[in-house]
Amino acid sequence: MVQLIKGELALSDPTFLERLLGKMGLVLYTFANGWDESPVSPQGYEAPVKSIGNSTTTPRDLENNLDVQIVLMALAESVAARLRKHGFKCKVVSISIRDNGLYSFSRQKKLERPTDITNEIMKAANELFQEHYNWQHPIRSLGVRAESLVLSDIPIQLDLFVSEEQREKQEKMDQAVDEIRRRFGYFSVQKAFMYQDKALASLDAQSSHTVHPIGYFNGR
Repeated sequence: MVQLIKGELALSDPTFLERLLGKMGLVLYTFANGWDESPVSPQGYEAPVKSIGNSTTTPRDLENNLDVQIVLMALAESVAARLRKHGFKCKVVSISIRDNGLYSFSRQKKLERPTDITNEIMKAANELFQEHYNWQHPIRSLGVRAESLVLSDIPIQLDLFVSEEQREKQEKMDQAVDEIRRRFGYFSVQKAFMYQDKALASLDAQSSHTVHPIGYFNGR
């Protein structure tokens, strides 16, 4: 296990950190050096939210599609719940993958319509994974991100080939799950297939999302 104190982290090779930890390695390098190129904002200013996402390093390597689906569902549930909490829907879903050889990449997909529905975000994330990963190596880290956000109450064009009644049922079901978890905790309700692996099902993605420095994403 590699252990670095703040001073060592600031002097480390950023390329090595990126290979070791993925994009988070560069974020930590930025923090350690005190770099933040974001402009000074007046007191009380709130920056617009451009994306909502979660990523996790799994308790063990993921070795098959079921492993991946369990983790993607935990991440999709977290992302969708936070979209609903903040009153947004997303038009793009992206995933990030890092294998146990430290190779990482990301892919994104534009949705047919904005959504905050857990199953729709999960479906898009899983389709991206199936299309772009060939299982040359086990996986060590996964991420799901909702991008191109719009306010949840904006009008959207109806689709004759999509059941609005079914979507409304899914929205109400998600809202009910949100309320149960708010009152009784995240693990009070889970999908049945998650229990096929207790270690992976124990991930609580909602309590482990990361805030990145604005200056880092402005070109550093």
